Amino acid sequence: MRRDTFLKSMAALAVAGTLPLSARAAANLKMMIPANPGGGWDSTGRALGKAMQDAGVAGSVSYDNKGGAAGAIGLAQFVNGSKGDPNALMVMGAVMLGGLITGKPPVSLTQATPIARLTSEYNVFVLPANSPFKTMKDVVEQLKKDPGSVKWGGGSRGSTEHIAAAMLAHEVGVDPAKINYVAFRGGGEATAAILGGNVTIGGSGLSEFDEYITSGKMRGVGVTADARLKGFDIPTLKEQGYNVVLGNWRGVYGAPGITAEQRAALTDMVLKTVQSKGWAEALERNRWMPAVLSGAAFEKFVEDDFANLRKTMTQAGMI
Repeated sequence: MRRDTFLKSMAALAVAGTLPLSARAAANLKMMIPANPGGGWDSTGRALGKAMQDAGVAGSVSYDNKGGAAGAIGLAQFVNGSKGDPNALMVMGAVMLGGLITGKPPVSLTQATPIARLTSEYNVFVLPANSPFKTMKDVVEQLKKDPGSVKWGGGSRGSTEHIAAAMLAHEVGVDPAKINYVAFRGGGEATAAILGGNVTIGGSGLSEFDEYITSGKMRGVGVTADARLKGFDIPTLKEQGYNVVLGNWRGVYGAPGITAEQRAALTDMVLKTVQSKGWAEALERNRWMPAVLSGAAFEKFVEDDFANLRKTMTQAGMI
């Protein structure tokens, strides 16, 4: 092939976004974070963006926080504003699935493009350090007496901590529809409410409460895992007699309408990043468990988890 013909071919591929990763300049990525600053999606998106830059697969990463409705507001903006953009990513996870089930927004997650699952973690329930309650049993006893008097603070309606609270209520014979759940648009708002004593009990991923539990500003009273989390002497709900086990995962999607080649290139960028030193450090720092899944396997996982969450939420009386 003549040199000028080769260069024209490469230029055409670059415009189409289909060059092999090794042959393309580092991308300028746009990261949609469908939550306010300070929460799990925010920390995941920014940690991933930094690791992508450190790994050399992204030249720059810009972030757009758009909180509300368990990520549905950010999803709508992403679906409507990023069509065909091969350099757009959106953070999402189990919380978004729960929110879509309860909220029925005008857009669907199926309109976006599955890229990869990244991490998994379990929720932890915490009390403010000065709470009159000391254990989950204390909270449950009050819940049985007067469900409305116990304010549960956490992420948007349909979040995993909301589902876990509803499951716990159902488990102890309280109508889940009667729980007083206070939804916040981001982890930072929820944390402030817990520390300020504006809610009775709060729930979220361990990574969001780690520093406050360690410093004694919050007291962990139950985790939604099968076994106690390493490094934390917090009993599981299951070992306390409440059969509530629920995981929380996070991942990323690409824009609607990108080509199969663009999807593959974006997936390669993410998979290269999660093998990097920078991402390994982020996992350790945030106590996230690696749970990488991509391609058709990730797509099927989302479909199955959506169905399982709907079943769980129905059984818990949420829908």
